[in-house]
Amino acid sequence: MKILVLTGPESSGKSWLAGEIQARFGGVVVGEYVRHFIEREQRDTCYADIPAIARGQLAWEDAARAAAPALLILDTHLLSNMLWSHSLFGDCPAWLEQELCARQYDLHLLLDPQGVPWVEDGQRCQPQLQERLAFHQACRHWLTSNDQPFCELTGGWTARRQAALEKVAELLGSANQHTGPGQ
Repeated sequence: MKILVLTGPESSGKSWLAGEIQARFGGVVVGEYVRHFIEREQRDTCYADIPAIARGQLAWEDAARAAAPALLILDTHLLSNMLWSHSLFGDCPAWLEQELCARQYDLHLLLDPQGVPWVEDGQRCQPQLQERLAFHQACRHWLTSNDQPFCELTGGWTARRQAALEKVAELLGSANQHTGPGQ
C-alpha cells in the first residue's frame, strides 16, 4: 500500500486532485473530517473541538489503512489540523504532532496557493493570498523539518493535475518494481 497525502492551504486544489488521482489510478480517498464535523454541528469550530476533529480524521484514515488499498489518497491529514489549530486558536494539543510523526506516509503533494483562484465555499476563511502563503510555508517547514517526502505543485489547474499524475505514477511504479515477474 502506498499512502499519498495532499497538503497545503485551502482552495489550492487538494480535493479536486484527490478525485483526479483516484480516477486515473484507483485507490481509496479519505476526505477532510473537519468539513463533515462543521456540516454536522452547523457552527464554526472552537479550540475544544480540535481533539474530536483530529480523532475523527485519524479514524477515517485508520479505517482506510485497514482495508489496505494499493493506493490510499489522503485529502488531508493531521498536519492541517495542527496548523489550523495554531492559526485559529494559537495553540494545538501536543499529541497531534506525536501521532502524525508516528505514522508513515510515502509522498506528500504540497500545493502552492499561487496560480489558482481562491473560491469561497462557506467553510474557507483565508481569502487573502498572504494568509494562504503563510500556511503553505508552515506546511513546507514542517515537512522539511520532519524529513517527510514531498514535492511542490505549482501553476494553474492543468499544470497541477499533470504534475500530480506524474508523481503518483512514479510512486506506484516504484511500488511495483519488485513485485512483477522478471523484475
